[in-house]
Amino acid sequence: MTFIRAYQPADEQAVIALWQACGLLRPWNDPALDILRKQSVGADLFLVGTQDNAIVSAVMGGYDGHRGWMNYLAVDPELQGTGLGRKTVRALEARLVAIGCPKVNLQIRSDNDNVIGYYKSCGYSIDDVVSMGKRLITDEPPGTR
Repeated sequence: MTFIRAYQPADEQAVIALWQACGLLRPWNDPALDILRKQSVGADLFLVGTQDNAIVSAVMGGYDGHRGWMNYLAVDPELQGTGLGRKTVRALEARLVAIGCPKVNLQIRSDNDNVIGYYKSCGYSIDDVVSMGKRLITDEPPGTR
């Protein structure tokens, strides 16, 4: 049985390994710094799924008082297609609703058709918006700190 719970600092290496296994890491984002930053803001919206005491899913959520955000959804590749991702997403959605969040947004790389299809199957739709960003802090590459 899988249990969804709040992230704990002892989960860090297992979560990073899961993100790596799912292809979520990019050289310009230091995952340990992302986790540290998340722990300082809305830590209760960073969830992990455990099975037999192993981390098998994770999602990082946020809420700014207007919209919620979902980032870094990952499911152990061996467990993808079992409903674990949907269970993890629903747990985050429930926490967002509990704090009054009316809508959750997420970003997907436009060429990632499998993930776009997955989120559509979870009830998400493509919004007619342009996503823009500006890097304010450049993370050092992992291992150079």
